[in-house]
Formats: sequence, C-alpha cells, structure tokens
Amino acid sequence: MAYQNKTIQNRITGQTIRFIHTAQDTGGQLLEMEALFQPQTVEPAPHYHPRQEENFKILSGELTVRIDGQVKTFRPGDELHIPPKTVHSMWNQSSQRTIVNWQVQPALDTEFFLETATGLANDGKVNAAGRPPLLQVALLANRFSDVFRLEKPSRSVQKVLFLLLTPLAYLNGYRPTYKKYLN
Repeated sequence: MAYQNKTIQNRITGQTIRFIHTAQDTGGQLLEMEALFQPQTVEPAPHYHPRQEENFKILSGELTVRIDGQVKTFRPGDELHIPPKTVHSMWNQSSQRTIVNWQVQPALDTEFFLETATGLANDGKVNAAGRPPLLQVALLANRFSDVFRLEKPSRSVQKVLFLLLTPLAYLNGYRPTYKKYLN
C-alpha cells in the first residue's frame, strides 16, 4: 500500500517513484508523486487514462513525450497537462536523469497499479522493455481498466481478448494483483 514518502524503484525501466500524497491522504482526489527517469530509457507502450487527468512539472533533466502521435521534449520548469482519454507515453532519451512532479486526478487505484507493475518487473516477470506476458496483461487490463488502457488493439478487441484469456491466466497462476507488492 502506498503511503507518504514510500519509494518504489523499477529495476527494468529505471524509473523510481516517491509517493508524496496518496489516495488515502487526499480522500481519493489526488495522487502526487515525484518520478525519476534514468537516462536513455525506452519508450513505454502508448496508453491513456479513461477517467483521469495528469499534470507533470519537469524539475530537472528532459522528458520526451509522445502525445496524440507527436513527440515533444519538455525541460525544467515546463508543465504538461494530459486530459482523460489522451494517448501518450513518456521516457527520458537524454543522457542525464530526469525528475518530474506527477499528479493524477482523481487518484482512483493508480498507486496499486504502479506498485503491481513495479513488483512484477523487480521479480523478473516482464520482458526487457518492462512489459509482462500477455496472460498477466489480460488480468492487469481487466483489474485496472479505470486507470490504465493500452492504445492498441482497440478497446473492444482488448475487452473480448482479455476476457477470453482470464481463465487461462488464473489457471497458469497469474493474478491481477499480488499482496506482496502492495505492502
């Protein structure tokens, strides 16, 4: 469970997140974090948040952002607002680390998603790009559909595919969350 100043570090992607204000602290209204991106990270899968907006302020370094298909670079002092349902991805392609203040509103259960994804990565249950296997993705996508959706395939294809894969995922020992990652 996330709490103020808890830090999680993804050894695969090189991202470190420190929770500043959690859903519990704000009555679910805000999740505020400080994220550190190591140099030369890989672009994550384009995604969107169906019911949340995100606000970023670059504190140091450079952040590369693909938003609605266009790539932009943000520098210290720059701010970025991402409305709900806006496809985006972000990474650090520079040679210096980047630190960003990151706010998500409303918080919903984003912190559980981040803790789960980081735990899977740290346990070696993702590929070199930090992506879990398809059966794990199916359960994550179902469980966290309010806070995170992949751009592709289409939402309707994802719903059908992930629903069909869910029993197989459970039979193979996958779970949508793992208690050990949420401690």
